[in-house]
Amino acid sequence: MASIFSKIVTGEIPAYKVAENESFLAFFDISPLAEGHTLVIPKAEIDYLFTLDDQLLADMMVFAKRVAIGIEKVIPCKRIGIAVIGLEVPHAHIHLIPINHVSDIDFSRPKLNLAPERFVELQRAIIHEL
Repeated sequence: MASIFSKIVTGEIPAYKVAENESFLAFFDISPLAEGHTLVIPKAEIDYLFTLDDQLLADMMVFAKRVAIGIEKVIPCKRIGIAVIGLEVPHAHIHLIPINHVSDIDFSRPKLNLAPERFVELQRAIIHEL
């Protein structure tokens, strides 16, 4: 069965996409820890990040770096934190999260409830920076 992320790749489920190429997709987490919280995935449905072949993993990190730089230009923060949990969706992914403190990347914290208009505003700003 296709993961929710595979359904986003195929367009079956909408997402606020900020970057895409032939191999990867970056889109906003719908329940973000911070404004700009973005997920980066390979388009291929691969369950676990560390089973990606070395070149695909390296290419994914380079893609994520580009996206992180775009996020930093839009969201005031000290860093873009990166997290790999891999349990919540059976599709390899990394979280890019604007942070100012270590505690900002604590997934037990309450998630933001952003209006669709805010997602679109941030999406447009980050796409412009990329």
